[in-house]
Amino acid sequence: MTQKKPSTSASRRDFLKTSTALAATATLPYWFTATSARAASPNERKLLGCIGTGDRWKAVGPQAMEFANAIAVCDVDRAHLEEGAEISKKKNAEKGYTGEISLHEDYREVLDNKDIDVVTIVTPDHWHTKIAIEAMKAGKDVYCEKPLTLTIDEGKMICKVARETGRVFQVGTQQRTEMDQRFLKAIAIARDGRLGKINKITCVINGVGASGPIPVVDAPETLNWEKWLGQAPLVDYRYKPDDGKWGKSRCHYEFRWWYEYSGGKMTDWGAHHVDIAQWLIGQTGEGQGPISVEPVMAEHPVELDDKGMPTKDDQYNVATKFLVRCTFPNDVVVDIASEGRNGLLIEGSEGRMFVSRGDLEGKPVDELKDKPLPENAIEEIYGGKKPTSHMANFFDCIENRELPISDVFSHHRALTTCHLANIAVRLGRSVKWDPATEQAVGDEVAQSMQKREQRKGYEIEA
Repeated sequence: MTQKKPSTSASRRDFLKTSTALAATATLPYWFTATSARAASPNERKLLGCIGTGDRWKAVGPQAMEFANAIAVCDVDRAHLEEGAEISKKKNAEKGYTGEISLHEDYREVLDNKDIDVVTIVTPDHWHTKIAIEAMKAGKDVYCEKPLTLTIDEGKMICKVARETGRVFQVGTQQRTEMDQRFLKAIAIARDGRLGKINKITCVINGVGASGPIPVVDAPETLNWEKWLGQAPLVDYRYKPDDGKWGKSRCHYEFRWWYEYSGGKMTDWGAHHVDIAQWLIGQTGEGQGPISVEPVMAEHPVELDDKGMPTKDDQYNVATKFLVRCTFPNDVVVDIASEGRNGLLIEGSEGRMFVSRGDLEGKPVDELKDKPLPENAIEEIYGGKKPTSHMANFFDCIENRELPISDVFSHHRALTTCHLANIAVRLGRSVKWDPATEQAVGDEVAQSMQKREQRKGYEIEA
């Protein structure tokens, strides 16, 4: 099961071999080549390392274990770690694998295990990039939850290393595959010209409530708080109980509402909806993206300084309400809004439709009854393949060494828009953007906010 890091020339040879093999099997049914990972016997399946075993991993981890045997789990919270090990052991047993599972607090021990082929990364956002880069350099294929990065520069680094190593890397944006394919159908409808020229897409991603002051308390004894903070500043642990599942804190699920670790709803739900919007208008490729990002309205629970930094450290600090207007080439506008019906309203010169995880509505949708989409329209959006689950697509691509449906390159372009939206709302002014050079135009502060200072010992090296 050991995999060596490929050289550039080796990657090219692998690509040629893969292309030849695919050509030879082109006449076979799709399932013949796509399900080989699923057909392996228990002792022939890929070996998996799970880095981060908290709440979200309880979905991602078992999904990965449909196709691979978990042999290592890692988390800086011992409670999560032990629970993850038990879940993994049970899932392995269901698949007929009874090998040992090692437990780790330090993710580097997982990456050092040469038997591991694949890793899942389900950590807070500010840890994604460092672990993912080191995993690719260690020869692992990677499944990482969204949003992939904390900053725009981190996205550039991940793309660089992905190209250099040739690893298969799937980002956890399941709207590209699942939800009854509603988003795929919406893109197919638009691409077939049913809405005419696309003029505007409104992405409603909801807002987040303020927390009020959160007191300093001792971190849970199971948690290595210093290691959880990673590249972020070393600060006190804060927590107060409430009626919710997690309470209010700087940690676990609530990390999303602190700019130090994430980007609020803008990168949480934005990573899903803005991704679909840019995919629909063909703005996820190299050199593509918005040309300006305007904060029409934004509210923060704490005051920000002239560099967009929160002036208080005792409460949530991401935007609670916002409306950001992103202008793309050809005068296509994508609004990112906190208020309204969660989903995407897509408006064209000849019609409009709405799509969300539960709905696909509008006259162009109703007209499908009498005028269905061309045969294989969905497959064409999906890269010429029949749609599968998100995790199945990942493991299929591990076998054939193709780009998965949610590759790092397209995700980086969509998430850049979300990061720019946060920069704009934090500065309170429009940001001009050159998507070809990936640079802010005429704004040194906005340009500097493409990266963050990293705490000594946790620097990211690409």
